[in-house]
Amino acid sequence: MTTELQPGDKAPDFDLETGGGGRARLGDFAGKSLVLYFYPKDDTPGCTTEAQGFSAAAGDFAKAGAAVLGVSKDTAKKHERFAAKYELAIPLGSDPEGEMIERCGAWVEKSLYGRKYMGIDRSTFLIGPDGRIVRIWRKVKVPGHVQAVLEAVLEAAKG
Repeated sequence: MTTELQPGDKAPDFDLETGGGGRARLGDFAGKSLVLYFYPKDDTPGCTTEAQGFSAAAGDFAKAGAAVLGVSKDTAKKHERFAAKYELAIPLGSDPEGEMIERCGAWVEKSLYGRKYMGIDRSTFLIGPDGRIVRIWRKVKVPGHVQAVLEAVLEAAKG
């Protein structure tokens, strides 16, 4: 069991495949803020709404000096289809083995109708330009979340 990440901690390094044969690495975002969000599965209702929300606000995040990266265990090919279907404007990182998801503490025990299973905790990390975690949202509820994250990015930029 890893120690749970806290604001002020250095963000775990990563190197993930994205759609179109691209890659996303923590170092790619040096000098700007990164909104790193974990979601359970492409093309499901809550995950689609969240991705569309971050996509619609991508320009606002960019103006505030932040990039957005969504991460799930889905393959890069599945991400490509998902992004094309909904015209998403944000990159999606593939972590099929769940290594990064676990390092960030987003692989958790869940319960549905009394059945326990392991799954991705919908969570978001705001990583500052210095690579340190500014804020963490766990057990995210999709409605209003993108706006709350944008407000935190704007607040941190004032900082």
